Amino acid sequence: MRAVLTWRDKAEHCINDIAFKPDGTQLILAAGSRLLVYDTSDGTLLQPLKGHKDTVYCVAYAKDGKRFASGSADKSVIIWTSKLEGILKYTHNDAIQCVSYNPVTHQLASCSSSDFGLWSPEQKSVSKHKSSSKIICCSWTNDGQYLALGMFNGIISIRNKNGEEKVKIERPGGSLSPVWSICWNPSSRWESFWMNRENEDAEDVIVNRYIQEIPSTLKSAVYSSQGSEAEEEEPEEEDDSPRDDNLEERNDILAVADWGQKVSFYQLSGKQIGKDRALNFDPCCISYFTKGEYILLGGSDKQVSLFTKDGVRLGTVGEQNSWVWTCQAKPDSNYVVVGCQDGTISFYQLIFSTVHGLYKDRYAYRDSMTDVIVQHLITEQKVRIKCKELVKKIAIYRNRLAIQLPEKILIYELYSEDLSDMHYRVKEKIIKKFECNLLVVCASHIILCQEKRLQCLSFSGVKEREWQMESLIRYIKVIGGPPGREGLLVGLKNGQILKIFVDNLFAIILLKQATAVRCLDMSASRKKLAVVDENDTCLVYDIDTKELLFQEPNANSVAWNTQCEDMLCFSGGGYLNIKASTFPVHRQKLQGFVVGYNGSKIFCLHVFSISAVEVPQSAPMYQYLDRKLFKEAYKIACLGVTDTDWRELAMEALEGLDFETAKKAFIRVQDLRYLELISSIEERKKRGETNNDLFLADVFSYQGKFHEAAKLYKRSGHENLALEMYTDLCMFEYAKDFLGSGDPKETKMLITKQADWARNIKEPKAAVEMYISAGEHVKAIEICGDHGWVDMLIDIARKLDKAEREPLLLCATYLKKLDSPGYAAETYLKMGDLKSLVQLHVETQRWDEAFALGEKHPEFKDDIYVPYAQWLAENDRFEEAQKAFHKAGRQREAVQVLEQLTNNAVAESRFNDAAYYYWMLSMQCLDIAQVCPSEWYEDRPGVMVGRSSPALLIQSISLPCYLGAHSWTWQILPRRTQCLASSTTSSVWQSCTMVTMPSIATRKIRSVSIVLKLFSTSPGSCCTACPRTPPRASLKCSQILRLVETKDSIGDEDPFTAKLSFEQGGSEFVPVVVSRLVLRSMSRRDVLIKRWPPPLRWQYFRSLLPDASITMCPSCFQMFHSEDYELLVLQHGCCPYCRRCKDDPGP
Repeated sequence: MRAVLTWRDKAEHCINDIAFKPDGTQLILAAGSRLLVYDTSDGTLLQPLKGHKDTVYCVAYAKDGKRFASGSADKSVIIWTSKLEGILKYTHNDAIQCVSYNPVTHQLASCSSSDFGLWSPEQKSVSKHKSSSKIICCSWTNDGQYLALGMFNGIISIRNKNGEEKVKIERPGGSLSPVWSICWNPSSRWESFWMNRENEDAEDVIVNRYIQEIPSTLKSAVYSSQGSEAEEEEPEEEDDSPRDDNLEERNDILAVADWGQKVSFYQLSGKQIGKDRALNFDPCCISYFTKGEYILLGGSDKQVSLFTKDGVRLGTVGEQNSWVWTCQAKPDSNYVVVGCQDGTISFYQLIFSTVHGLYKDRYAYRDSMTDVIVQHLITEQKVRIKCKELVKKIAIYRNRLAIQLPEKILIYELYSEDLSDMHYRVKEKIIKKFECNLLVVCASHIILCQEKRLQCLSFSGVKEREWQMESLIRYIKVIGGPPGREGLLVGLKNGQILKIFVDNLFAIILLKQATAVRCLDMSASRKKLAVVDENDTCLVYDIDTKELLFQEPNANSVAWNTQCEDMLCFSGGGYLNIKASTFPVHRQKLQGFVVGYNGSKIFCLHVFSISAVEVPQSAPMYQYLDRKLFKEAYKIACLGVTDTDWRELAMEALEGLDFETAKKAFIRVQDLRYLELISSIEERKKRGETNNDLFLADVFSYQGKFHEAAKLYKRSGHENLALEMYTDLCMFEYAKDFLGSGDPKETKMLITKQADWARNIKEPKAAVEMYISAGEHVKAIEICGDHGWVDMLIDIARKLDKAEREPLLLCATYLKKLDSPGYAAETYLKMGDLKSLVQLHVETQRWDEAFALGEKHPEFKDDIYVPYAQWLAENDRFEEAQKAFHKAGRQREAVQVLEQLTNNAVAESRFNDAAYYYWMLSMQCLDIAQVCPSEWYEDRPGVMVGRSSPALLIQSISLPCYLGAHSWTWQILPRRTQCLASSTTSSVWQSCTMVTMPSIATRKIRSVSIVLKLFSTSPGSCCTACPRTPPRASLKCSQILRLVETKDSIGDEDPFTAKLSFEQGGSEFVPVVVSRLVLRSMSRRDVLIKRWPPPLRWQYFRSLLPDASITMCPSCFQMFHSEDYELLVLQHGCCPYCRRCKDDPGP
């Protein structure tokens, strides 16, 4: 620290007090009976103010800058405006000793020998309070809540804003130590530092913590680690003095200077911090400097001294010729004004020099003048070492740290060899005062620089070696080496640059230049030397040849990159300059001085702090790339560049066919695509390929430089690769340029690729046309089908040859899906695929076309009628479904349908329907018998068929549960008197005579029409349902039809009259047998013929009542009275038995 006198003036009288205007532009002095107003910029006296009649003892300016106050021995206080006009005056009973403005409320405190008053602009009167002793000084806390009063009897009284005493501090010495000056620290954040100062031995206490704000809840623990006194953590003892409950929680620090030649510090609660600091002179004024970091103290020693905030003396600001009565710091600046007894006014600027040391990534610097902070520039970890004395010099090297104090040198070492360790401990102490300009530490020595002389001392303080130089030493740096044999790089004012080994008496002259040396650095390989001279020029030399390699202007410091031999940086003029090899300098803005360069980090000292600036090495890397120096560019990139720079390096190296460098760079950016390309090229090179044009063409194609790639493919004789590339890229116009001499395969491939591209870009119609022209009909059909383009499908199907079954089949399939069965059928016919055509008709339910096709091709009968029957059944057309099953030859399914219909009809009491269904079932059995006679004898459910055994056949139908077999017989047998029953019928009747028919059954049975079928045991006999017996009842009435069955046989006599006895209860009926001649002689109207299909025989019946008109159904051969038949047909439109419509043709 050094003080520079800015201006000085002298008044006629003693300068009793000084006050700055808050903006720092004006200075108010109390000199004699007047106030002097100065301009702080140049010391011009602006105006003297007269208003007091006696000596002015004190002056104070309000924080808002609107007014100031002065107090005089004339017992008055005058309030002045910022325009230097007096606006108010009030008096006390004694001389005014001090005045002070509240920094928040602007309340004015004025103190006299016997009392003090409180005045504010809002109140008209002054509130005065008595004092037990003469008040010499006063000061408000930062928040304006409390006022401290320093008294002549050595007591400090702390009052609130109302003047009530809250704390009373009785100090040792009493009236022998009058409190002459007090001041509150403007910043309360330093309290933690105060608590750490008591009884510390800086050489033995190692502080290892980060420099950051510490939560209040942890402060007690921190104090303990810093070695604070035990009683500070003990609870405060109770006393009778009045106290504010909130005082113990406050952090305001009060500095007290008394004429017991001591400086003390107190908390707001009255608790003393640390111990009293002896001064050896009488202090007259005390004030804080730069927001509470330092203290200015002046008095009878005729000088102003700078102290730390905890009372450690740092140095002298300015020596004077008389006592210093007042000193103040200019607000928010490093200027200090001093007022003396002889009227001298001195205005100083304090300049704090940077005391620091750097080795690689460790930087040590002085903080608060008495502390040393070691900072790891990479991890940003910091450690503070408290020395409690002024730190004069710092040196750091590897694991060593040297700190020079006024009376000794401390050597520290790291606890471990860990590169990240930040724990230091004291290794040695050299208790001796040294005067030196520069300090350097090595593994086992310290080097002191004194003007032209260098001294090498061991850690015990013994001088081992000394070197005398020809000129002043301007720069010294340790450049490494084995422990105890380190090398030093020394620069002299006369331009000489030397290398000295600490174990060698002889210095080696590296080179000599014409200008003085300001800064030096040597490259990592010790082959190049960078020098900054007094002309701000950076010069780089080859150490071996002494040749000047290059020089650059505007440099104030220089540093080589420790990881790259050919890179250095230098700063100057607000710019950072980076130079690689002999390339031009890359410049960017940067404030400060360059002190180190490691990889991509540049360590810059700006004002009083150092920072690590991450600087991308893009510019030098591109300089190497411009010259195709890929390996060197890769080394630069490894220092730190962006991902974009890595990719650019990889691309450039790839184009330069430096695959090794390109591979490393692509690995950095994790580009697997290019890594695969490089791997494939390397494999091809191993197989013996040497065509670099082909390799480069592949690279260009990957980079998107397709035209350049195509040219290289063509030049290397691989036009097919260019064709494939353009085709894959859908650049078909360019691809056509590389087609061979009309090769149809290549042309087809190109068109197909173009069609694929058109399909992908949602141009389906164009794709269809291209596919057709390329012969890819299947793909064209798929597109047309997916888009529903029926016309195009028809056109394609008609143009295709019938041998191309696959595309035709696909066409038909899509046409069927698109509801165009006619065109699909056309396509199937073109293919000759009748089976698919049948399936089409069936699926689309075009049954007429299907039946027509079935007629022509009986082999598809099952494929048509079975689905048709199923469709009919699904649509509740069961009768038609049964017929369809029958036509399809699915007899079992047909029978099952009929049986199910019958069962359902009976269950629902639809007996007419049930009878009809059984009729159909019997006819179906007859049809089956025609096809396969053996089935005629097969028992069918509900049917009993036999030729030799006569029996009563009662069709087994499912009657309701209340209609049993006996009840059913009761319905039938009462009719036995109306027909010629056989002995079998009689036996059935006899078996049922004992059965009584239920009344409910009687009602139900009356609505049921049941046919009694009689069979004879003679050959050719038949039941009455196939009427071969003359006695026959009309189906819908009870009148008997007089018919006699005849046989076509030989005989001439007329046997019909003989049969009348059977009707009258004669023997069993036997059909009449006549010859053909007799049969032919009979009248056509009298003979009725039932033309049963095989295997049944025809039956002939003769009407014995020619006048009775009889009609026989041509389908079921049932006979009716004509009138009844016609009436029933008119009512129902069909035969009442077989339900044959009147318009249907006969069987």
